[in-house]
Amino acid sequence: MGFTLVSCFSQNKEELIIEFNNGNSSFFIKASLLAQFCCLSFPESFNRARKNSVDLFNEVLMQKVVGIRQFDNERSFALELEDSNQLLFKMHGNRSNVILLHQGVAIALFRNHLAADREISTDSLDRKIDFSREQFDLNLKNLSTLYFTFGKLVWRYWHEKGIDKLSNNDQWKELNNIRNQLESPVYHITEIDNEINFSLLPIGHVLNTFQHPIPAINEFFSASSVKNALLSGKAFFRKNIQDKIKAGKNYVLKNQQKVDELVNDHHYQIWGDLIMAHMHEIKTGISEVSLESFYDGKPVVIKLKPDLNAQKNAEVFYRKSKNQQIEITKLKESIRAKESDLEKLQATLLSIEDAGNIKALNKTEGLQLTIQNQKKTEPLPYHEFIFKGFKIWVGKNADKNDELTLKHSYKEDLWLHAKDVAGSHVLIKHQSGKNFPKEVIERAAQLAAYNSKRKTDSLCPVSFTPKKFVRKRKGDPAGAVVVEREDVIMVEPKL
Repeated sequence: MGFTLVSCFSQNKEELIIEFNNGNSSFFIKASLLAQFCCLSFPESFNRARKNSVDLFNEVLMQKVVGIRQFDNERSFALELEDSNQLLFKMHGNRSNVILLHQGVAIALFRNHLAADREISTDSLDRKIDFSREQFDLNLKNLSTLYFTFGKLVWRYWHEKGIDKLSNNDQWKELNNIRNQLESPVYHITEIDNEINFSLLPIGHVLNTFQHPIPAINEFFSASSVKNALLSGKAFFRKNIQDKIKAGKNYVLKNQQKVDELVNDHHYQIWGDLIMAHMHEIKTGISEVSLESFYDGKPVVIKLKPDLNAQKNAEVFYRKSKNQQIEITKLKESIRAKESDLEKLQATLLSIEDAGNIKALNKTEGLQLTIQNQKKTEPLPYHEFIFKGFKIWVGKNADKNDELTLKHSYKEDLWLHAKDVAGSHVLIKHQSGKNFPKEVIERAAQLAAYNSKRKTDSLCPVSFTPKKFVRKRKGDPAGAVVVEREDVIMVEPKL
């Protein structure tokens, strides 16, 4: 009372600082109105940042506090200022706000998105509770609705003490004992279910007890902020690690499936052996040969390179078989490396849960490296589509086209591009032992056409060729390449 409102500003989202001064000293109110944690505190001093702060409620600067109004049974109070102004603190959880009123009409809001607060009336904020014995008996099975200001901690105290199991008379006596404690309180900072609470009753693990409310609420705000920061930090890092573990497990699963496919795929070796067994029967210049299988006697059709003799064709298949073995070895190595990474991530996850404070959390072994690696990870240069089990990669722009074609492709991939116009490079990723189905080529061509200057044409010619026939000359602009051999397909541009 008698202090002058000399400053009102915000420098953090959902946080309002108000300074009052009486010529000798200042009194601060810090209103933190975060949706997940709404609380007032009263710091002894506050240094305003030089940047990124904004003045608020200029209409009442240099006005004196002439009264305080606490609304009955409501989480709201008002500082009454000169010239019929009021600064209303509406502490309603995630709908909390600070509202400036003039002659009872709202003229400014701290949280402007709560538009309904512009219609608020202070006359409607007072609420009544009938504490008569008659109402107690009538509402014995519904006391939490009747005594709506008690809140969850009081009712938890009520149940933990077994009061709800007592006779009507004894429950009535205990109710009045609790009311006496609430109206002449001692202030407790307690921990219940890993959450910091401000309580007027001794419940849970009591961390500290105060006789006066200002130091109590300041301690609660500080303890809660630290706890919330720790919980938020843990949640952030936990999700990050869990996402990496999930991705790592998927990586191991897919690569193990690939290994199993390759281990059971002996057709290149078999084809080579069949050709060598019938080498003198196979003439140079033919494009395919049908030979009986060693195992079941059924005919096996083998496509050949006409310009190679039988022995050279067999060598091609033996080389592909050898490459499969090399691929199996590399895949197994990558699986082992990823499984080792997963073990480290699981250990990091346990360390996150064990961290007792922010300092310990930030020093968690492996955590910072994981986050740094995540920040260093650059986005992929392509959009991925899956069609008929084949991966189709579409370049994002000219620079990304180069990166896709030059760094993310293999010579066996099929490369596509809308003919004679600017557009995205497209790759169909090669699968060992499988040809590219016609419908997959058509789908990739539709995407190439859609992501080109011809996307509005009814039909678009699209070039396609194995990636090994695509090269880039030194000095060519971004996205420009030379195609040494190509086929063309006509398709409708389609996403």
